[in-house]
Amino acid sequence: MPTTIAPPVLAIARFLVRYAYLPFMLLGVNGAAIWLVAADAPKLWLLAVVAFAVGCSFAAERVLPYRPAWNTPRGDGRRDTAHAFVNEVFTLAGLAVVPAAAALAPAPQAWPDNWPLWCQVLLAIAVADLGLTLAHRASHHVGWLWRLHAVHHSVTRFYGFNGLMKHPLHQTLETLGGVTPLLLLGMPLDVASVLATAVAVQLLLQHSNADYRTGLLTPVLALNQGHRFHHLKWAGIGDVNFGLFTLVWDHAMGTYTYDPDRQFTSDDLGMAAKPHYPNTYLAQLAEPFRPDAPRTGARP
Repeated sequence: MPTTIAPPVLAIARFLVRYAYLPFMLLGVNGAAIWLVAADAPKLWLLAVVAFAVGCSFAAERVLPYRPAWNTPRGDGRRDTAHAFVNEVFTLAGLAVVPAAAALAPAPQAWPDNWPLWCQVLLAIAVADLGLTLAHRASHHVGWLWRLHAVHHSVTRFYGFNGLMKHPLHQTLETLGGVTPLLLLGMPLDVASVLATAVAVQLLLQHSNADYRTGLLTPVLALNQGHRFHHLKWAGIGDVNFGLFTLVWDHAMGTYTYDPDRQFTSDDLGMAAKPHYPNTYLAQLAEPFRPDAPRTGARP
C-alpha cells in the first residue's frame, strides 16, 4: 500500500480484507451475478463482474499480502493477462452451446427449473465440483493431460490472477468434466452463466495472495490456504487438494492435507521436473506438444 495512507485507514482496510474479503467475494460478487442474470441483463455484464472481481483481488493483495514479493510481476503480467482474457472469452463463447445441449438433454425434466435461481446455482456448483475434482486429479496422472495442466503449475508466485492462467485446451477438457453431467440434466443457460462466473471468482480466491481468514471453512472450502499445498513442487507436484469449490471429495479420496504452520515462498512453487519452464504466452501454448515436455504430474 502507498505510504501516504494514514495508519488508521490502513488498519481498517487490513481488517476488512482479513475478515470481510472472503464473504464479499463469495456472497457479494456471486450474488451480483445472480441478480444480473435474474434481471435478464445481457450476459456480457458477467464479464464486467469478473473484471470487478479481478480488481478486488489485486486491491486485497496489496492491502494485506501473504507474501509482499508475490505482488511484484516477474515478466508474467502480460502472459497472465493473455491467459485470463482468452480463457474467459472461451468460457463466454462456450455458453452459446448450452441452449442446444439443454434441448438435446436426455432427461431435461430432471432439472429443477422451478427452484429459485440461487438454489439452482448451488446445485450446479455441487454437481460440477465432483466432475472438476476428478478431472483435475486425472490431469496429474494421465501424461497427455498433465502436459496441458503443467502450464498452470509453472507459476512461481501465487496470486489471484494466475488462477485464470490455464492452457485453453486443458480448461476446455476440465470444464467438460464438470459440466457434462449438468448438460445431460438440461441445465439452463442462466444457471450456466452464473456457474461460469462463480468458477472465475473461486479461482481468484483459491490462488489469492491476500492473507484473508478462512476459519472453520479451511477444511471444507477450496481456498488459498489449502490450495498452496497443491502447488508444492516437491510433494508429488500437488497430488493433494484437487477440489475447486470444496475439499469434500479430497477428504473422500484421501487427498486432503493441511498444516497451519506451513509457510510458502517462491522456492516451493514451479515445476521441479522442468525449472526453466517457458514464461511467455505463445511458448506456453506450444510447450505441451514439445517432445521434452514433462509427461506426468507424479513425483519427479
